[in-house]
Amino acid sequence: MNFRWTRAAPRSALASFVVVFAVLLIAACGQDQAGPPGGMPPAQVGVVAVAPRTVPVPYEFTGEVEPFRRIEVRARVDGIIEERPFTEGAAVAKGDLLYRLDQVRYKAAYESAQTTYDNAARTLERVTGLLPRHAVSQQDVDNAQTAADAARAHLDEARKDFDDTEIRAEMSGRVGRTLLQVGARVSGSGDLLTAIDQLDPIYVTFHPSSDQVLVWHASATDRPLARAGSALRVLALSPAGAVLPDTGRIDFVAPALDAATGTQEFRARFPNRDGVLVPGQFVHIRVDGFTRENAITVPQRAVQQGLGRQFVYVVGQGDTVSVRDVQTGVWTGDDWIVDSGLSAGDRVVVDGVQKVFPGNVVQPTPADSIPK
Repeated sequence: MNFRWTRAAPRSALASFVVVFAVLLIAACGQDQAGPPGGMPPAQVGVVAVAPRTVPVPYEFTGEVEPFRRIEVRARVDGIIEERPFTEGAAVAKGDLLYRLDQVRYKAAYESAQTTYDNAARTLERVTGLLPRHAVSQQDVDNAQTAADAARAHLDEARKDFDDTEIRAEMSGRVGRTLLQVGARVSGSGDLLTAIDQLDPIYVTFHPSSDQVLVWHASATDRPLARAGSALRVLALSPAGAVLPDTGRIDFVAPALDAATGTQEFRARFPNRDGVLVPGQFVHIRVDGFTRENAITVPQRAVQQGLGRQFVYVVGQGDTVSVRDVQTGVWTGDDWIVDSGLSAGDRVVVDGVQKVFPGNVVQPTPADSIPK
């Protein structure tokens, strides 16, 4: 009988393939149980052991710049503005002339009052000299004295009105925009002419929330700092995040919360020698000096975010990785304060996060001892 072995050969090859596949599958299962594929050692990761400690806690707020002092410039008398020698926006010194009003009427009144007083003074002198000779009565002397006093009072008032036609700066500072120009009529103190701001020092106000204030007051160490005159340092930051050189100090804390906003007003006083801070400006400020005791912190790079949650990788028993959801608070330096989710002694993966996933075994090493 003539058999053809060409049809039997494929069956033998298929059987051999099945055997080899089964062996490889068994080997693969063994590898899954023993460790990483190919006999590779567990991934090396940098970890930090969580330990409670006291840490500085800076707080940042938005502050509004206000002048240290502002004076409204108003006239005490009425008249037409004849001269305005100052430059708007420039620095002025106390006593500098800002406006001059029409002086004709007030000069005439002053000179008339001066003449009246001079006559009254001469009359008083004359009758006083006649009294010892009994040429006049004491009543005549008293009447002359009353007239002289009245004339003197009228003279002082006329002199003051005449002097008030020249409106001068009552303090040194930076003068604002004029609201009335030369030729305009000033009706009196009801018309605002301009304003002068004292800008060195200068104020920055900020408004912590009522919840934040309660946190400070609940801490025995922070409570004394949330008061005027405390050792808190208030730093102003430029839009680029650079800290301005001058440091402010708290000099006023509002005695009550603002019911409309639920905040409390704090005011810091800053040196402003270079005039960097300008009234009306909004700046970022940082308050340094508060601390938190028994705080749990981890490096910022250890905290991962995804699907609306924050989490870290924790190395547990048997160096096995698990995921732990956390709730973070504020930053302190390069660390993140963890309000909940971690306990003392937890080993958190800081470096090599991209190498781990839940359930695999790793080789933990102190984070500072491996390259980042």
